[in-house]
Amino acid sequence: MKRLHLHIGVENLSEGINFYTALFGVPPIKTKPDYAKWLLEDPRVNFAISTRAKKGIDHLGIQVEEDTELAEVRDRLKANDVTLADEGETVCCYARSEKSWVQDPAGVAWETYRTMEDVQLFSGQAESTDRACCTPATMGQPNCCEPSDQTAGCCGS
Repeated sequence: MKRLHLHIGVENLSEGINFYTALFGVPPIKTKPDYAKWLLEDPRVNFAISTRAKKGIDHLGIQVEEDTELAEVRDRLKANDVTLADEGETVCCYARSEKSWVQDPAGVAWETYRTMEDVQLFSGQAESTDRACCTPATMGQPNCCEPSDQTAGCCGS
């Protein structure tokens, strides 16, 4: 079976290991002084592209199928002192979803969400914009990060 590989550079390996262990719910299978690796069977990967997002990695995410799974991810992050930005039910990327956001120690946006249904609009607004509606300008952050001075994302959150 094939597996998607993502590699993210971090400033502080220990902070990164702590954050990703909280996010994934399991420790890395390999650690070196400058490296850590997880081989995950759960979650599976959902990969999307959009001309509305910034070039490069816009955000990463964990999509769940059940409310209980979403609660487990949120609870695990909160138990590890990661602040969540709960967006609640929203329309983004042609789907109605319940979602929250966090930011990892490297500044990468992570979305945790459950999709309820497909919709016909990219966002909750009929008009098209040049920006992706998805990644809020402010999101939850791990304790090691400085809070952003921005207060609202492009979805009005």
